[in-house]
Amino acid sequence: MATVKAQLKRSLSVVLVAFALLLATMPTARADGGQLSSYNAVATIGADGVLSVTATMTFDGAAPASVQQVFTTARRTAQSTEYRFTVSDVTAASGSTPLSPTVSSGPNSTTVDLPTAGVTGPVTLSYKVTGAAVANVGGGTVVIWPLLQGLSVPVKIFDAEVRVPAQFNLLDCAAGDPAAPGSCTYYAGGTHDAPVPVFHQEDSRSGDVVVVTLGFPAGQVAVNENVRQLWTAERAFSVAPLPLGLGLGLLLVGGLALWAAQRRIGRDFAGAVEPKSVAEFKPVAAGKSEFVVADGIRPGVIGTLADERVDPVDVTAAVLDLAVRGHVLITELPREAAHATTDWSFTRRQNAAPLADYEHTLLNAIAPVQGDAVKLSNLPGSLHSVIGDVQSQLYDEVVAKGWFARRPDATRDRWGLAAWIALIAATAIAAALILFTTFGLAGLALVLIALGLLAIAKEMPARTAEGIAVLRGLDVLRGNLATHPVENLGGPDAYLQISALVPYAVVLGGRDRWLAALAAADDDDVPDSEDLDWYHGPDGWHLADLPASLNNFVTVMQGTLFSR
Repeated sequence: MATVKAQLKRSLSVVLVAFALLLATMPTARADGGQLSSYNAVATIGADGVLSVTATMTFDGAAPASVQQVFTTARRTAQSTEYRFTVSDVTAASGSTPLSPTVSSGPNSTTVDLPTAGVTGPVTLSYKVTGAAVANVGGGTVVIWPLLQGLSVPVKIFDAEVRVPAQFNLLDCAAGDPAAPGSCTYYAGGTHDAPVPVFHQEDSRSGDVVVVTLGFPAGQVAVNENVRQLWTAERAFSVAPLPLGLGLGLLLVGGLALWAAQRRIGRDFAGAVEPKSVAEFKPVAAGKSEFVVADGIRPGVIGTLADERVDPVDVTAAVLDLAVRGHVLITELPREAAHATTDWSFTRRQNAAPLADYEHTLLNAIAPVQGDAVKLSNLPGSLHSVIGDVQSQLYDEVVAKGWFARRPDATRDRWGLAAWIALIAATAIAAALILFTTFGLAGLALVLIALGLLAIAKEMPARTAEGIAVLRGLDVLRGNLATHPVENLGGPDAYLQISALVPYAVVLGGRDRWLAALAAADDDDVPDSEDLDWYHGPDGWHLADLPASLNNFVTVMQGTLFSR
């Protein structure tokens, strides 16, 4: 019996301390003068856990005008829980004369004011408490309640007895200052000499407490606790083994799933393939070469293959390629004023060579078959209405060439949508876990996994073996454009040869050295406004102006596309 009592008392030590701390923070009842010579309480614990208390107060001398008692109705524990109590059925009398106590309830207390002016005999206060029967951490039920608390007058002698419905296995009593109660003067019960639990405390000051505790085995007294969990960051993001392990486990499994999805679905073909030539510098004589383009591999599509997106630079390179191949003439217009911006016009040229769908749509937008030349500054109105079609047709083109199994944009959109749905769901789940459970870390893990899915969504388009072969061919061409001697393309057709590679250099890099080579091909001081059949300059324009003019054109063209 002694061993069981010691174990149960240790298990309740934290609860008792928390109760004492809460009582210490409660407002102290006002002192109206006078004192009680005795405060005798008789409490009965019902099998349903309801505690019924009758307290008899005997004054030492004349009674004050009123006596106030404040009952604590909320208790918070170190485990971020709050126990709520209900004080009800409050009545008072002086002998056979009923008193009319004033009962007021606050968020954490119930205050009873007793009108005692002129009272000559003892005053009896009766009330019931629901919620004091709480589940014991070691099993069974514990009834804990301050039979003396929040009294506005000091008490010389406090005595109490508690009538119980069954044999108890825990008995304790704490008394004194609510901030640091000690042991009662004496308490006893459960023995042959004192079968009923009794409690005794001497010289209690105004506001002091006497907290009695009785424990019962399981099934003897019903638990009627009203307990709720309080939110704290420490509780929400608990690092206890289960919440921490679950959070880390979800993060690990989710990370492995993302890695596996990216490798299995979003990974380019990983087998051995030979580079496929896109264009090359083919030797034609000692120290001479010509630029030869593989059939059907145009600058617009190689840009889409390279980064899996249709970018403004891809469309700009496609426009230049159409001009170089003789479908449209780009004319740099004279400036309207010294500091005016440069503008260009597009003029349709007769050319029966077949075009890809995206090229046909783009050409009709910038240079209609029937109509005057279109200025670049006026393009937003006509180009913006079809640029979506151009992009869509470019994506279709790279699929038709077998470089992707599915359209890269559709793949990104599908995975992106799934990622956003996952992120919204993960955020909602995380919010619920953080607000209502101790598994906040698991919620954060879900959000991180969803963010990871959002991050890899753009990487999910996968190139086929054919696409990888062409991509490696692009790497070869990029290197050649950066290193091939520009003088090897000299001769009577230097303009034509260098012009053919400029759109590819716009996409792959290295265009400045080839534009400089075009400018260097000019061997006279005569204006060259129409020396190139695909790009005309204003009067007095020289090929030496071409690098600045074309770089300006590329910048403005891309800006026009970005502005849509």
